[in-house]
Amino acid sequence: QVQLVESGGGLVQAGGSLRLSCAASGRTFSSYAMGWFRQAPGKDRVPVAAISKSGGSTYYEDSVKGRFTISRDNAKNTLYLQMNNLVPEDTGIYYCAARRVDVGALARLYNYWGQGTQVTVSS
Repeated sequence: QVQLVESGGGLVQAGGSLRLSCAASGRTFSSYAMGWFRQAPGKDRVPVAAISKSGGSTYYEDSVKGRFTISRDNAKNTLYLQMNNLVPEDTGIYYCAARRVDVGALARLYNYWGQGTQVTVSS
């Protein structure tokens, strides 16, 4: 299995940027497709981005297209989410997740989860 630890969250003003990281340990990182999820206060956890095992394919939720970029460094066992032009609606706990089956779309079903990192965007 794989263990996931997120970092990089914080408080930022609207229009600002943050870069989230997710460090993976355990089995070979490149064996897993990866995703980022957001859970806003009082709401369900929803997928915002996904990336294939090779990093060659990426998928985004409509509200973050053009603002967020998901990437991975398989040599460093690390997943990233670059978030630009943040808006208050981006506020929530961000989770990274791993799945053994590769992704061909913005997936919801993952096998492993991190503990989450808080992102707060003030207006």
